[in-house]
Amino acid sequence: MRIGEIAALVGVTTRAIRHYHHVGLLPEPERRPNGYRTYGVRDAVLLARVRRLTELGLGLDEVRDVLAEDAGRDLAEVLEELDADLARQEAAIRERRRRLAALRGSPPGAEGPVSPALAALLAETPTTSSPSAALDREHLALLDTAGPGGAELYAALGPLAADPAVLALYERLDALADAPVDDHRIPALADALVAAVPDAVFDAVAGAGEVAAPGFAQALLAEYAPAQAEVVRRVMEAFAQRARQ
Repeated sequence: MRIGEIAALVGVTTRAIRHYHHVGLLPEPERRPNGYRTYGVRDAVLLARVRRLTELGLGLDEVRDVLAEDAGRDLAEVLEELDADLARQEAAIRERRRRLAALRGSPPGAEGPVSPALAALLAETPTTSSPSAALDREHLALLDTAGPGGAELYAALGPLAADPAVLALYERLDALADAPVDDHRIPALADALVAAVPDAVFDAVAGAGEVAAPGFAQALLAEYAPAQAEVVRRVMEAFAQRARQ
């Protein structure tokens, strides 16, 4: 194959290939008597591997380290891994298109698109005008979009979402909107919120591992008034402590 042919096959530019040659990431292939480079199947596989790794966010130095580890592997094994990478990308694209279709069909103001498990959970929650409850719904939808919150977690939250007593806790949180950060109601409300959470929720959070992306907690707290944020911070700390046990 010529450079233009392998570039079209793998889906990169000829300029990228020449750059990979220049930095030593892709070995220079043999040249024909007329001076043109001649690429084979192994070159295409290696180039495809470079493309996949860079698409995952690896820098060229990191890609070089991975390729060094691949050097002793069989071609069939590398091809199988590349095929698995493509399958994962296809699945991710299908899921994104499904969510996009749901978003296009959602009425204005809906939390969607969300997973069926979260949609079922939200359907169980009582209707309320509480701003804090609305924020909780939005945060769940964000977690669901950013990464799988987990059907087990949503199922565990079901009894809590359907409990009318939870609305009273939301109302107590709403009442702190204009309160100072040292308001005397904060500790009792935080304790009440933690006590209301079933053990199954703590178990599901622990089993899910790192559910939220780095920085999510800070972004979440920033949406609350200072006194409300202090309550939520205490609840999150209690969750973290239980998850470590």
